[in-house]
Amino acid sequence: MEFKKMEQGLKDLIEVSQFYGKQKDFVLAGGGNTSYKNDQYLWVKASGFSLATIGEAGFAKLDRSQLEEITNKTYSDDPLKREDEIVKDLMKSRVEPEKGQRPSVETSFHNLMDFSLVVHTHSTKVNGLMCSEQAAEKTAELFGDEVIYIAYEDPGYILFKVVEKAVVNYRKEKGKEPGIIFLQNHGVFVGGNSVAEIHSSYQMIDEKLDAVYGTEPANENLPVNPIADQIIPAVRMMVSKESLKAVRLANTTLFDKYLQKENLPAISVPFTPDGIVYANSAFVYGEFKGDAEAFLEDIQQKINQYEQEKGKLPKVIFASGLGVMVIADHAEGAEILVDVVTDHCRIAQFAESFGGHHPMTPAQIAFIESWEVEQYRSKISLGGTAGRADRKVIIVTGGAQGFGAGIVEHLMEHGANVVIADLNAEKGQEFAGTLNAVKRKNKALFVQTDVSKAESVENLVRETVINFGGLDTFISNAGILRAGGLDEMTPETFELMTKVNYSAYFICSKYASAVMKLQNQFKPDHFTDIIQINSKSGLKGSNKNFAYAGGKFGGIGLTQSFALELMPYKIKVNSICPGNFFDGPLWADPENGLFVQYLRAGKVPGAKTLEDVKHFYEAQVPAGRGCTPLDVMRAIFYVMEQEYETGQAVPVTGGQNMLN
Repeated sequence: MEFKKMEQGLKDLIEVSQFYGKQKDFVLAGGGNTSYKNDQYLWVKASGFSLATIGEAGFAKLDRSQLEEITNKTYSDDPLKREDEIVKDLMKSRVEPEKGQRPSVETSFHNLMDFSLVVHTHSTKVNGLMCSEQAAEKTAELFGDEVIYIAYEDPGYILFKVVEKAVVNYRKEKGKEPGIIFLQNHGVFVGGNSVAEIHSSYQMIDEKLDAVYGTEPANENLPVNPIADQIIPAVRMMVSKESLKAVRLANTTLFDKYLQKENLPAISVPFTPDGIVYANSAFVYGEFKGDAEAFLEDIQQKINQYEQEKGKLPKVIFASGLGVMVIADHAEGAEILVDVVTDHCRIAQFAESFGGHHPMTPAQIAFIESWEVEQYRSKISLGGTAGRADRKVIIVTGGAQGFGAGIVEHLMEHGANVVIADLNAEKGQEFAGTLNAVKRKNKALFVQTDVSKAESVENLVRETVINFGGLDTFISNAGILRAGGLDEMTPETFELMTKVNYSAYFICSKYASAVMKLQNQFKPDHFTDIIQINSKSGLKGSNKNFAYAGGKFGGIGLTQSFALELMPYKIKVNSICPGNFFDGPLWADPENGLFVQYLRAGKVPGAKTLEDVKHFYEAQVPAGRGCTPLDVMRAIFYVMEQEYETGQAVPVTGGQNMLN
């Protein structure tokens, strides 16, 4: 019976954790924690696990008898040494230390509350009250003596002892267990013996707060300044000192409100420890008045001053006239920061209903900044990635299918943030969604793009800059092929193929190089790449395929010319010339693939079936097979990683084409 009860309790814990973990109004990034306990053990969220997706493996199983020893033990008077001692004792209480889990620092709170389930969140609406000037009196007014209110204390052991004393007194006075504990500038703990009880308490809290707040104004996206892409890449380079950073620009009606000078004081100081962990204890402020050069000069000075004073780089830049720029080690971290800053502004807005905002004090901020526990949480939540394209921002045109999709997949596996540019919106969005469904810190973005149109490519580059901060590699892969000899080829088809296979490469290089030059201006040692996926048909003529071969020949001419022009900016330009990707849609599509086209055109003498055509082309390759995306990817990594070669056409043909 005990085993079944334990199993159901853990199921309830997972259910309630995921329910609140998936709602940004309650939990952001790594904030908040949950637990389930019986008489002997307590399962509490371990650091580094997301409540939104947590399973049984995400909970550390602890011995409650050892947790009681922590409660009664005397620790050092030195705050930082004391917290270190407690962390070590928490680690000792693990029943399964071989799993390497690190229990939440707030484990003792969970063990204290006499409920089987405890859900602690940093609810935005709750913190609108907890971070206000009237937090104490309005909590009493709204919730009466059914809850406990705790004035701010530094997180950890001291706060726990204050809460413990309040809980003991409450039990004596009320003869029952407090189910709700509010913590000033922190959040709320809710206990219950079932998932339904937890939901009921949170619903009651929200209803009472909503009655005061009224309808929250909609937070809508605002148009991005059209010259933002002339600013953001420069800022990215300013903060990319030891490694590349992800920079994201967000511009919303809520941010616009707090970008106004009269409202800035309301959000200039942190409200909660979470705010410090993710966004630092201070922001940088700038004002864009239309002059990009003047703005960048001002921001450069402010970033340098920030680093000198605080010993680290800023993570958030409020810039009136532009929006809010967030700076993180990777794209996932940038997404988290947008949510954190949005939450910060919402708290300030909610606090207006309770006498205005009440931020943390300098001493409280200093403790959080030096506390190892929060440093650890920040590191695991916002830490780096790994791979041969680590943290690079890379565009791949024609990236939703064929060679392009294979290139995108490999780049994602190697830590790049990849922008999939393709005409096929359905396939592109589906592909990006599939890639982002995998848990990793880099992200994929789809932007519908017609590479033959300058305005479409210009938008592609702008969206890349706004979402990721810059551009490190542009892979011009999109292409079309319509086989046919002089008799079959129409002028219209020839012109279309030339626009996509040749002219588009110029358009892509034009807009990509503008961003890369700007980055080089602010970080002269940063190398970038423009890579054209050409073809073996760009190295020698192709019978009854002159429209395609001609465009590819021309592409190599562009590559060599661009390379000469752009190398002074450390922009390398190279072409990769793959052999035939027989398994891709270009060749194998049953209706329009090249096997079908070549069979119809009679390009292969004596061929009667698609297999005849395929065998004919495989036999021309010394390696005996077609080219694969991995083959191409190895060449791409080569040209990206070396710094001494540009203007080259690199064959990847299995020996079918050999350079002199």
